[in-house]
Amino acid sequence: MSYTLRIVVQLLLLSHAMMAVGAPVPPPNDRLQKRTQGDITVNVAVPDATEVRELFGADLYAQNIQPVWVSLRNDGEVPVFLSPMGIDHAYYAPREALQRVLAAGQSLGTTLLENAAIRRIEIPPRSQRAGYVFTRVDEGTKSFNVDVFSDTAVSQMSFFVPVPGLQLDHHDFDRDALYSQEEIRELALPDLVAALESMPCCVRDGEGEDRGDPLNLVLIGQVQDLYYAFMRAGWDETETIYANSLIKTAVSALTGGRYRYSPVSALYVFDRAQDVALQRARSSIHERNHLRLWMTPLQFDGQPVWLGQISRDIGVRFTTRTITTHKIDPDVDETREFLLEDLAYTQGLRQFGYVGGVGAASYDEPRSNLTGDPYFTDGKRIVMWLSGTPTALNEVEFIDLSAWHTGLIGD
Repeated sequence: MSYTLRIVVQLLLLSHAMMAVGAPVPPPNDRLQKRTQGDITVNVAVPDATEVRELFGADLYAQNIQPVWVSLRNDGEVPVFLSPMGIDHAYYAPREALQRVLAAGQSLGTTLLENAAIRRIEIPPRSQRAGYVFTRVDEGTKSFNVDVFSDTAVSQMSFFVPVPGLQLDHHDFDRDALYSQEEIRELALPDLVAALESMPCCVRDGEGEDRGDPLNLVLIGQVQDLYYAFMRAGWDETETIYANSLIKTAVSALTGGRYRYSPVSALYVFDRAQDVALQRARSSIHERNHLRLWMTPLQFDGQPVWLGQISRDIGVRFTTRTITTHKIDPDVDETREFLLEDLAYTQGLRQFGYVGGVGAASYDEPRSNLTGDPYFTDGKRIVMWLSGTPTALNEVEFIDLSAWHTGLIGD
C-alpha cells in the first residue's frame, strides 16, 4: 500500500473513530513536532484545511478556525497547567467555534468540537492530556508558544509548524549554497561596525543600476530566532508572485481587504533578490509594514548577520514604471524605530545600537526610491540582536556603537 493511500485510510479511520466515540485524535500528517523541557513533553501538529474538513466534517478554515493539536505529558511529581493563550491569545472556546460553524449554515455535531478540545488545562503528575485548541487561521507557518507552568516553574516552548497552502517567498537557508567557507567571516565588534558601514547604502533594481530604498536594518541571529521574533510580533510571511497571489492582491486592492500574505516585489543586494520578505498588515492591503532581508557572509559570536530594508506602505498610486505601486511613508527612520519598539515589546529583542552606512538625506532635500517616492533619513542603520527566548522590556540593552564609527558611507 502506498504512503498516500495509507494516509487516506488512516484519515478515514481516525475520523470515523472521532465521530463514533468523540475521542480527540491527532492530525494524520507527518508534521508532528516534539519538544521536551524538564519533566514536560509536548507534541503539536496543525491540520491543513483539507485535513480539518475530513476530521470534523466542516470547513472550519472558512470560519477563521484552525485547530491546533496539543499533547502534553507531565512526568514530574507536581501538577502543571497549560495556558492556551500562548498558542493564540484570542482562541475560540469549543461552543463559540461551533456557533461560528452553525451560523455559516454548515452542519456539525453539537458535542464534536467539545470532545475534540483539550478539556482540562491541569495535567496531574505522571499523566497526559491531549486535544485541540481552536485558534485563528495562520497560513504558511503556524508559530506559537506552548506555555506550561506550576507553582515553582514556567516552561515556554516555541513551535513553527508548516501548513500547506501558500507558495512562500523564502526558502530553507543553506549558507553553504550562498557563500563558501572562505567567504564567511567571524568579526569582532569594531570590525563588524566597519563592515556594516561599508555595505551598500540602498537596494538596486534587477539590472543593478538604480538605487532604491535605504538598507536601514541589520539583524543578528539564527534563522529560527529571526522567525521566532517576527512571528511572535505578528509579522507574516509573503507569497511568491504567481497567478493566485496576483488575483488575491487585486481583489484586496479593489475591496480594501487585508491580504496578510500579499507578495512584495523583488529588490536586489549582493546580486540577488531578498532571502526573506515579511510584512505586518494593518487595516488594508494599502497599509502595511514590510521588510526584506539578505543574509551576509558575516557573523558575530557565531550568529549570522542580516542586512535589510524596512518601509511603511501608506497608500497606492499609479506609476509609469510599474502601473501601480505602494506609496511609502517618507520618514523611513520612523518605520525603523517602529520595528525596534515592536520587537522589544514582544520580547524578541536582546540588544540594539546604531551604525552609519545609509547616508543622510534631509527633509528639504530628500532622496527617491525606485518608484519615485521621496524619503528622508538620518543615515543610520539600526543593529538588533535577536533573542531566541522571551526577553523582558527592561532587560533590552542599548549598545553605543559610535566608538567604532568609521564615517564611511556604503556604495
